[in-house]
Order: sequence, then structure tokens, then C-alpha cells
Amino acid sequence: MIVYILFVVGFIVLIAGAHFLIKGASSLGLRLGLSQLVIGLTIVSLGTSLPELIINVFASINGNTGLAIGNVIGSNITNTLLIVGTAALIYPIKVNKIVVKRDIWINLLAIVILLLLANDFIFGRPDNTISKIDGLILLGFFTYYAYLSFYKSGPSSKETGEQKIKTMTLFLSVVLTLSGIAGLYFGGKWIVAGIQKLSSDFGISESVLGLTLVAGATSLPELVTSVLAALKKNVDIALGNAIGSNIFNIFLVLGVSAVIKPIDFETGLNIQIGLLVLASLMLLMYIRTGKESRTISRTEGTLLLLGYFAFLYISIFMQS
Repeated sequence: MIVYILFVVGFIVLIAGAHFLIKGASSLGLRLGLSQLVIGLTIVSLGTSLPELIINVFASINGNTGLAIGNVIGSNITNTLLIVGTAALIYPIKVNKIVVKRDIWINLLAIVILLLLANDFIFGRPDNTISKIDGLILLGFFTYYAYLSFYKSGPSSKETGEQKIKTMTLFLSVVLTLSGIAGLYFGGKWIVAGIQKLSSDFGISESVLGLTLVAGATSLPELVTSVLAALKKNVDIALGNAIGSNIFNIFLVLGVSAVIKPIDFETGLNIQIGLLVLASLMLLMYIRTGKESRTISRTEGTLLLLGYFAFLYISIFMQS
């Protein structure tokens, strides 16, 4: 019973830890002379993928590779269909130019790369594994994307990175940073232990739990943030954060996971990757050929949400 209690508490501790670490590290960055822009494009941007990263690190160390791959795919589907769909339903999303010209395409490229690296049979190899070399390839793409975001960003992108970051006392900055690290450590450890117990007790595969339960729970803060932004009509933030998080999840989170331990890929997950490709193409179509240029309407947001419920149905009732 204690495992399940810690499992639930783990999500709260993990998400709070990520929040504290971002605030503390950002304040320390300002004290070390880093600009608000640099911190926004590095520490704050990485922060949205911290929960997924920590869970995957623990999952990989423990050999729970099904959880690692399921968490990434599920988080990306949740970001694309649930978060963007909900935000657009509340208020139509006017898409930032840098997202249209660059990020939406890199997001699609990341999914295609994942599909190719995971399905070794395409290249005539018997085992479907995301190897350590594949992990290094993903990290290489992440490095290039980080370079593009930092050095090649246009004015609109820099405005996004320029966030209001508060400077705190050195003591408080250090305390928040250390508290955040501790929260990430214990939260991640308790969540992975809980998933192992759930999988054993109820006979549900770890990849399915990662796709649905873990991905949904770790995406809750982004969902709340997107809803609040939509209510304030600042919905462009929702799409930019969702797409950026998707790219980070595949290139960084999955890359680190595979380097720690090669990930055995269940070919059944190709259904979810296919859904992710379809969802990304839907976004691309809405942005470029919708009724209003560079806008995701309420109707299109509703279709994205329906897609998310279809994903839950397929993952829970057809693959568990």
C-alpha cells in the first residue's frame, strides 16, 4: 500500500521539484551574469521536459525500458492533442512565425527519426532496439536544435525566451535549487517503483502505463499553464511550449535514456507513433491551410481533443 501512496505523492514531489529547480537555477544564473534570454532558452526551456527526463533516467537505470519509451511517446501525444487542443478550444491559437517556419518541421522530423531508429527491421536487422549509438544520434540532433534555438533564433523567438525571471537572495536560490534536485530524485524514484508495482499487480505493461498514466500526470502542469494562458488570450505560448517539449522529449530525454540502457522497442507502439505522425500532420495542415492563416481554430482544437480520446481508447483497451 505504501508503494501506491508514494507513487501518487511522487508526481506532486516531482513536479514541485522541477518548479523549484527552475526558479532556483534561474536566479543563480542571473547572479552569475547570464541574461534573461539565455536563461529562458536554456534552463526554463529544459524545465518543461525535466519530469519526463528524471522518470526516464530512473526507468533506464532499473531496466524499465518499456516505461521509458512509453513515457516519451505518450507525453508527445498528450502535448499535441490534449494541451494544444484544449488551448485552441478555449481561444483560437495564432501561431508564432518561428514555429511555422522551423519548429513544426523539426517536430515532424524528430518523430520520423524515432520511427526509423526504433524499427531495425526496416534496415534488415532482427532486433528492434534503440541502441546507445542511436541515443548518441538523438543527442546530436538535440545539440543542433539547441544551437538553432540559441544562435539562429529570430526576433519573435527571442521575445519568447525573454521571460521575467526574478532574482532572489543567494541563500534562497541555493535552497530552492537543492530542494528541486531532491524533489526530482525522490519523486522519480517513487513513480518508477509505483509503475513496477502497478504493472505486476494488474498485468498492465509498463509501456501502456507510460503512454497513458505517467504521460498524462507529468503533462498536467503544462495543461494548467496552457488553460490559464488561453483564458488570458496568450495562446501562442501553448503551442510553442508543446512543440518545443516534444522535440526535447525525443532528442534529449529518449537520447539520454538509450545511452544509459538500450531500449527494447515493442512494435505495437508503432500504432502510437503513427498517431503522433498523424497528429503532427493535422497541426501542420491547420496552420498552413486552415480557414485563417497561421491559426488553429476552436473547431480544429475540438478535432485534436477527439484524437486524444481515440489515443486513450486504443492504448488502454486495445493494447493492455
